[in-house]
Formats: sequence, structure tokens, C-alpha cells
Amino acid sequence: MSTSQQYDSVIKQCKDIFLKKMHDYGTAWRVLRSSSLTDQIFIKAQRIRSIEQKGSQKVEEDISSEYIGIINYCIISLIQETLKDDARMELPADEVSVLFDKHIKETKSLMENKNHDYGEAWRDMRVSSLTDLILMKILRVKQIEDMDGKTLISEGVDANYMDMINYAVFALIKLKEQNGELKKA
Repeated sequence: MSTSQQYDSVIKQCKDIFLKKMHDYGTAWRVLRSSSLTDQIFIKAQRIRSIEQKGSQKVEEDISSEYIGIINYCIISLIQETLKDDARMELPADEVSVLFDKHIKETKSLMENKNHDYGEAWRDMRVSSLTDLILMKILRVKQIEDMDGKTLISEGVDANYMDMINYAVFALIKLKEQNGELKKA
């Protein structure tokens, strides 16, 4: 499978979970402020890192589900930014699905451009390094949020969320390859 096909396979799984949870819970996430979403992503990344460092876990949910959560919370963050002037709490599933696809299309395009320039360097990285990069991006987003979005030279929160999505997708691809769930590119 090509990287693009592997990426699409991972995103298909994430979107399936996203839409099923939306069926069960609606768009209750509309109540979350951007800082709360960032903290949710932080909690998931911190759990992954803790399990990586300890080499064991007490809660049965595997780290793949945490990476999926990171991807889906990043998508929610991007959707929330898109709808910041929209006061609706409940959104139709078809509208959210379109917004999910829009943000994934932009994020995948960013991945393809970076993969071109970096020669898919992520393939030679450890999954733990991808976790650390996600944590670093979260800390950057928190800093930007604490400065009310005002930066001097840095890219905004959207670019950081897209990078986090891509790092989490890469981690899932690597984990799925290790488990024989995806054919190597």
C-alpha cells in the first residue's frame, strides 16, 4: 500500500468512530472551548507517553485508540474554529461529515507536501518520537491560546492541529504495520 492509501485507511477508521460517537452523543463537543479541546488532546498524548515509558498499562484500552482520539479531537478543534461565529449547539451529521472531510483533505495535502520535502522521514522514526512531537505541538498550542492567538512569527493553532493529526496518523500506520494490519508501503 502507498502512504496515501495507508493514510486513507487510518482516516476511514477515525471517521467511522467519529460518526458513531456523534450518533450516540450528538455534537455535545460544541460546548467545549478551544483550551478544553487542547487539554483533551494533551491527556490522550500524555497517557500514550506514560504507557511508552512504563512499558505497561492498567486500563485495557490500547494506545491506538488514544491516537484515534487525538485525530478526532484535532478535527473537532478545526471544526470549532471554522464555526466560531456559529452559535448552534447541535449540528446535522451530514454537515459535520462534510467539515470532517474538508479538514482531512487540507491536512492530507499538507502531509503529502511535507512528505515530498522530507522524503517520508517519519518512516524511520520511533512511535515514541511521534508522541513527543504531538506533545510539543500541544504545548505550542497552549502557549498560543494563553497569548490569545497573537504570535510574532509562528504559525497558528490550525497548522499545529494539522501536524498533530499527521503525526498521529503516522503512529497508527507504524503500529498497524507492526501488527500486520496494514501492508507496508
